[in-house]
Amino acid sequence: MADRTMRSGDGDDGGDGIRTFPFPVDLSVLGVGMQVGPMGDGRTWHAEAPLERVHRIDFHIVMLFGDGPVRHMIDFTEYEATAGDLLWIRPGQVHRFSRTSEYRGTVLTMQPGFLPRATVEATGLYRYDLPPLLRPDEPQLTALRAALAQLRREYEDTTTLPLSLHTAVLRHSLTAFLIRLAHLATSSAEVSRGRTDTTFTRFRDAVEQGFATNHSVSAYADALGYSRRTLVRAVRAATGETPKAFIDKRVVLEAKRLLAHTELPIGRVGAAVGFPDAANFSKFFHQHTDRTPAAFRADLR
Repeated sequence: MADRTMRSGDGDDGGDGIRTFPFPVDLSVLGVGMQVGPMGDGRTWHAEAPLERVHRIDFHIVMLFGDGPVRHMIDFTEYEATAGDLLWIRPGQVHRFSRTSEYRGTVLTMQPGFLPRATVEATGLYRYDLPPLLRPDEPQLTALRAALAQLRREYEDTTTLPLSLHTAVLRHSLTAFLIRLAHLATSSAEVSRGRTDTTFTRFRDAVEQGFATNHSVSAYADALGYSRRTLVRAVRAATGETPKAFIDKRVVLEAKRLLAHTELPIGRVGAAVGFPDAANFSKFFHQHTDRTPAAFRADLR
C-alpha cells in the first residue's frame, strides 16, 4: 500500500476477534474520501495490528500490481497476483498481506459514501459475488492504467480548483475507472461460473440474491438440493466459518452499507435486510458489531 495510506486509527474486532480498521480520512489529501498512490514498504493500518495478521477494513482497496508474484489472502482464500493483475477488496472482507511478497504498483482506497448511490449500484461496489482477483487483457489493462493515472493526477492536483470542484472531479474520474473495473469483474465472473459449479459457489450466489429476506441455512440447503450437513461442510471448507455466520456477515455488511450511504430510518434499514422489527434488528446488529445502528451511522458522519 501507499505509505501515507497505511496508517490509521483504532479498529474493532467485529465481535469475532478479527480487528476492523476504518478509512484513514485524516491522511488523505484535503481530507477527501479516497486515496491513490504508489504501494510501498512499512505498511500498517495501526501500530498494534501488523497487516501480516488477519484483519478487515471498512473501505474499498484496489491494487494494480506492477510486479510479482504477490500472495494475498482474501476471505480465507490465497490469491497470487503478478504484474498487470488487480486485487479488489471490499468493505468487511477478511484479508492478510504476505510477509514475503513485495507489493509494487498503484493502490486506490475509497471510503463508503464517497460516491452517490446511483454510481455505487452502476459500478457494483458491493457485489461480493464477484472475484477479487482480476486479470485484464492488454487493451483492458492499458485503459485501466490510463484511467487510474488520470485519477491520481486529479487527486494530487490541489491548487487549480476549489475543494468542492476538486472533489466533484475526483468523483467523476473515480467513476470512470470503476466502471471499467466493474466490467472486467463481471466478465471474469461469467467466465468463472462457466467452469465452476461447486456447492459453496452455489450457496454464495444464493445468499447474494436472497440475504435480504432469507436468513435460514435450512431454507438455502433445501432450495439448492443439499443436506444441511453437506452445506455446512462445503462452506466451512471454503471460508472457515458456518453457513449461518456467512449469511449473518453478508446481512451486516448490507446494513452497514445502507447506514453509510442512505438517510433511511433505522427501522427501514432493518426491514431492508430482513428484520421487520426494529428492536430485533438493533439487537442483531449490536451482537455482530458491538455498536448500535445509530452509533455506527454517527461514527461515519
